[in-house]
Amino acid sequence: MPLFIIQGDITRSDCDAIVNAANNSLLGGGGVDGAIHRAAGPELLNECRTLHGCDTGEAKITGAYNLDAKYVIHTVGPIWRGGNRGEEELLRSCYRNSLKLAVEHECKSVAFPMISAGVYGYPFDEALEVAVSEISSFLNSSQDDLTVYITIFSKRDYKISRELFDDVNKYVKDRMVFKEHRFMCMGMNAAADACAADSSVEEFVKTHIDESFSRMLLRLIDEKGMTDVECYKKANIDRKLFSKIRSNESYHPKKTTVLGFAIALKLTLDETDELLMKAGYALSDSNCGDLVVEYFLNNRIYDINKINEVLFAMDQELIGEYYPA
Repeated sequence: MPLFIIQGDITRSDCDAIVNAANNSLLGGGGVDGAIHRAAGPELLNECRTLHGCDTGEAKITGAYNLDAKYVIHTVGPIWRGGNRGEEELLRSCYRNSLKLAVEHECKSVAFPMISAGVYGYPFDEALEVAVSEISSFLNSSQDDLTVYITIFSKRDYKISRELFDDVNKYVKDRMVFKEHRFMCMGMNAAADACAADSSVEEFVKTHIDESFSRMLLRLIDEKGMTDVECYKKANIDRKLFSKIRSNESYHPKKTTVLGFAIALKLTLDETDELLMKAGYALSDSNCGDLVVEYFLNNRIYDINKINEVLFAMDQELIGEYYPA
């Protein structure tokens, strides 16, 4: 039941359900609403006429007709009027009620647009914060397997906390500059030291090779006093994938999966390095995505959705994984 931010055209999503940022009439409009109605065909409008509109914050469901999805969930977001007229709770209600409908109709995947962040004027960074926190809260409390996507049409419109982005960006640039300077200054002795360090790493691997990634992960979950469910949800990992890891000691995970567990378990940087090593990976100081993760680990910030927001802004692969049906 992971959550991912993706860039794309929501009308081309093959999720079980896509969410339409509709107006109160449900009879089509501009932006995402108009695009979904055009892609679905006139049958969608005909069914919407039978629904007799929708209140702000509520949601209603229809067929998807010419779309690849099975359903369209129509929800009406609030118009931004300064933030003091209940806009946040209404926006949260849009996500909550849409997800309830998706679960009631046994959907396994659902794609959302950024509700109210267009012509309705809701500040994008605040709308994103509401979307991520409300969806995460729903997924963490749900027993259903549901993968959720927040679909961003254009990176040009994507905005997160400027202070956080600037801090991470500076950290990444400083680390990369330091790396370039270090290699320029490295002589034969330094190269020998690096080789010695590599030997130490190799010796460490030999010493600990008896414990697989799967065994180390399960041991850490026990040591941290976490349940399996708590861990894989916080790691942004699908339940079926976690079951596969638990049952197959030789399972080889993706690097983003390992990092998801490191964040969920609130590991230190050294502990993360060790867990990565078990799966045959390492954090690289020449990889932007790795440096972003390193920034958050060093600052003891273990909010996986916040990390993914920054990774998405920097065009890096997101942390987490789902098990395809």
